[in-house]
Amino acid sequence: MRIGELARRTGVSPELLRAWELRYGLLQPKRSSGGFRLYSATDEERVRQMRRLIADGLSAAEAARQARTMDPARPAAEKPVVAQLADQLRTALDRFDDSGAHTALDRLLATVSVEITLTDVVIPYLRDLGDRWAAGRASVAQEHFASNLLRGRLLGLARDWGAGAGPSVLLACLPGEAHDLGLILFGLLVARRGWRVTLLGADTPFDTLRGSIRELQPSLVVLVSTDEQQLREHAEEIRSTAALAPTAFAGAGAEDLLPAGVRMLPTDIGEAAASLGR
Repeated sequence: MRIGELARRTGVSPELLRAWELRYGLLQPKRSSGGFRLYSATDEERVRQMRRLIADGLSAAEAARQARTMDPARPAAEKPVVAQLADQLRTALDRFDDSGAHTALDRLLATVSVEITLTDVVIPYLRDLGDRWAAGRASVAQEHFASNLLRGRLLGLARDWGAGAGPSVLLACLPGEAHDLGLILFGLLVARRGWRVTLLGADTPFDTLRGSIRELQPSLVVLVSTDEQQLREHAEEIRSTAALAPTAFAGAGAEDLLPAGVRMLPTDIGEAAASLGR
């Protein structure tokens, strides 16, 4: 497969895949007759294994070393089960079958880690649902049902994400931003990397945000918006927030719209979480 397809399947950007290939020798592509790099199923499994190892707290160099020497049979055997459960989850959510959706999620969490459930199943499903909704192949009702059910389950997994002794991160949506599902997914993934998470959620006023920063003294503040206009409107408020604590932004908008000192996170949720781990 070409690198774009490998990136789509694994949820790792082409830029990061190239970096892993050059720095750590993780991937072993072959050249097509036209000179394009072609990647194998083994390369795909190595990328997935590296993501799992990084999520477990290993450095990128050590994760790559272990992924290069992995037994490809284990993740390959796991893959059909995960794919089957992912199909069951999608079918249940599309049919408003809450019992079936909960059963599929229960089986996923009993079979693989929370991170794999999120990065290999939930996030791709939500991305696909958004694409289908935009194309008119999924209804508003289906989108609302799936989002609400998944949000409830994800918050159940987040019960202890504020515990521990690692660095703290404060998560908030800009005023007017009502979509916090991606922020919850991000919080769960960084919690797996040892971060202590506090979620303020959707439509957070800046006075509430600044008061929370003064009280909690977080190591990092992450702000989210899916609307570039919100970023433009609140640039000054974001600047004042960044003066109180290190601040990053995720969502819609170009990096040049951000005030100086505010870091732009990758648009892919899994990659954004991994960037905090680094």
